[in-house]
Amino acid sequence: MLDREGYRPNVGIILTNQRHEVFWGKRIREHSWQFPQGGIKKGETPEEAMFRELYEEVGLRPEHVRILGRTRDWLRYDVPQQWVRRAWRGTYKGQKQIWFLLRLIGRDSDICLRATSKPEFDAWRWSDYWVPLESVIEFKRGVYQRALTELAHLLFRVPGQPSGRPEAWNEPPAAEPATEER
Repeated sequence: MLDREGYRPNVGIILTNQRHEVFWGKRIREHSWQFPQGGIKKGETPEEAMFRELYEEVGLRPEHVRILGRTRDWLRYDVPQQWVRRAWRGTYKGQKQIWFLLRLIGRDSDICLRATSKPEFDAWRWSDYWVPLESVIEFKRGVYQRALTELAHLLFRVPGQPSGRPEAWNEPPAAEPATEER
């Protein structure tokens, strides 16, 4: 399901613990780390998709988490053409995502990467909220930075620095690609 501009609706999940660390999952058989994310099915709300993806990828149910907030608007990223399936070339540009910030209110032992028959991750870890994003695939880094920056005020209340982000993060995130109306 693509929108008029060629973007697939999707959700991203920033899962935090009590120490404001974030959950990172290691993609199966790869050396890349990412936050849980996934497509929104037809008829599904972003929140419903988020809870489905959270269970499918991390094994957590609604009773294990509390929603702290979500991004105001869609955040988009383009997928490089070499990563796009041949059948979708010319129509598919990338993903548009609503990002949710969640707090784990359950235990670490509630996390189960094998909750479904098609696991996405084979390892996980907690990392500092402002971890450098070099481990994220390059074309997604801008969206990660925008989501973390927009939602940080829900976790951090540092005088003189509203988001609590480190100095290296004070540069504005890369601009979203322009889209044409059709």
